[in-house]
Amino acid sequence: MMVTTKDTTALSDAELAEMADLCVDREPNFDIGFLSKQREEWVLVTHAREGSKLRGYSFSTLERIGGTPSLLIGLLLVDRNAKADQTLRAVLHDQFRRALLAFPDEDVLLGARLSSPDGFRAFAGLEDVVPRQGYKPTGEDRAWGRRLAKRFGAEKAIDDHTFVMSVPLGPVGCLDYVTSKAALPEGAEDFFVGLRPDQGQRLVVFGWAMAEALASGKLPR
Repeated sequence: MMVTTKDTTALSDAELAEMADLCVDREPNFDIGFLSKQREEWVLVTHAREGSKLRGYSFSTLERIGGTPSLLIGLLLVDRNAKADQTLRAVLHDQFRRALLAFPDEDVLLGARLSSPDGFRAFAGLEDVVPRQGYKPTGEDRAWGRRLAKRFGAEKAIDDHTFVMSVPLGPVGCLDYVTSKAALPEGAEDFFVGLRPDQGQRLVVFGWAMAEALASGKLPR
């Protein structure tokens, strides 16, 4: 698996068409028009290839939110094949590596919108993941949910108790990843009961990549 990351300004129309082809016949139906807008909204684009075949991609940015180092995933889509888990890990490994370079010796918040329980695999090895089973979010946790929703362009669309964001009009960015191999965190499915990804609902999730884990290269797990 070969992974490359570059500025979104260097993304060509041919690459956008290749990216759109990965989900042309299934949800979330990210077409060229939608991906073109993501090119304008995010700073970095990552591609994971197996030989000449595109297996996954992501739009992301490294920035500070209120002074807090943050890795924000605008969307991440993985081809639904036998190597989905390997593709996800390869993309995340490159993004965490860049987070370490951007924010040395600092803890980094990872934020994303999930469309299925499988997306929780992106947070394996992170600390204080919200939401999580058996944990009642604090006021600060809920504030983070609102901050991330604002960064995702829908500040008033989030329920800061359930962390469900609803944006019914048009495609909505998410971490789209499905696997039958990897174990999920206990209770992950519970957060998606009644959630309608096909109607623009997403679960906003965040967690902390600790400086020590980033420096050791042990993320993702």
